[in-house]
Order: sequence, then structure tokens, then C-alpha cells
Amino acid sequence: MNDEEIKELLRRENEEFKKLDEEHKSLKSLLAEMDRKVYLSADEEMERKKLQKLKLSKKDRMAEFIREYRKSHTN
Repeated sequence: MNDEEIKELLRRENEEFKKLDEEHKSLKSLLAEMDRKVYLSADEEMERKKLQKLKLSKKDRMAEFIREYRKSHTN
């Protein structure tokens, strides 16, 4: 089973994973919107960095779910 198949399964079966995935997509969209701006104020730049870290933490947690799934289903 590849990562995308596991993600789809986890989205259906695990509410926490589904929530993380939705939040990750939302943050990705917000960052893309910010990236379309030619210039960011200092406050916007700080907010952008905060959003990037939050997005990364969601992605890391989702990767942890995938690793746990692989470990528990390959034995």
C-alpha cells in the first residue's frame, strides 16, 4: 500500500487524521494566498512564518500516523 492509499484510508477511518489533513490543506491555501502578494509587511511575514511552522507540524503528525499504520499492518 502506498502513502496516498494509506492517507485515503486514514481520512475515512481516523477523525484526528482527517482533521489534520483538512487543517494542513487550509494552511497551504492561506500560504499560497500570502505568496501571491508582491510585498509582505513585517507582521505579515511573521504570520507567514508561524503558518509555515504550523503547516509543517500538521504534516509531521500525519507522517507519524502513516508510519504507525505501516508498522502495525506489515507484521
